[in-house]
This record gives sequence, C-alpha cells and structure tokens, in this order.
Amino acid sequence: MVASELYTSEPSNEDLAAFGLSPDDYDDRVIDVWPDIWTSFNVFQAASTQWRTSMGGVTGLDYNVLPWLMKLHGVEDEATALSDIRIMERSALHVIHNS
Repeated sequence: MVASELYTSEPSNEDLAAFGLSPDDYDDRVIDVWPDIWTSFNVFQAASTQWRTSMGGVTGLDYNVLPWLMKLHGVEDEATALSDIRIMERSALHVIHNS
C-alpha cells in the first residue's frame, strides 16, 4: 500500500487537466525525500500503524513507540528526528482531515 492510498483519493481527469496534466503524467507511487531527512522518514514510515484515533478520527501518532523506532533505525539526533516526524505527522493529518 502506498501513502496516497492511505491519505488521499486519486485526482480526477479534471483535476489533472487544470494543471495541464493527464493520467499518464501522474505517478503517485513516487515520493521524493530529501537525503537529510531520510532516517526520520524511515521512522515515520515504520510508525505508519501507530496512529492514535478517537471518535473524531485520527488524532496523531503514538509517540510512545518513537524512541524504540529511532533506536532501531540508528537515529543519532532524536530531537531533530522528532521535529521532522512532527512536520510529516501534521501534513498527514491535514490531508487526512481535508480529503
């Protein structure tokens, strides 16, 4: 399963046409990740089954698992990794709740 299947629906032909694109131009299976956040991204991806939910839906990641995942992925600067993960979490929550 790819991230787009979790968070967003596929764009319609009209959505793509608004940007001069066609379905052949769109590939949602490619995600560009900057090398300086690669380790943080791997931790975020490993935590993909660790979302907290409530009656209102997804509320955020379960941070209790992050120290173990950071150790597993060899994170040296945990403060920076947590900051990176929180940015990815906030972006994912925005997509989840606005789709």
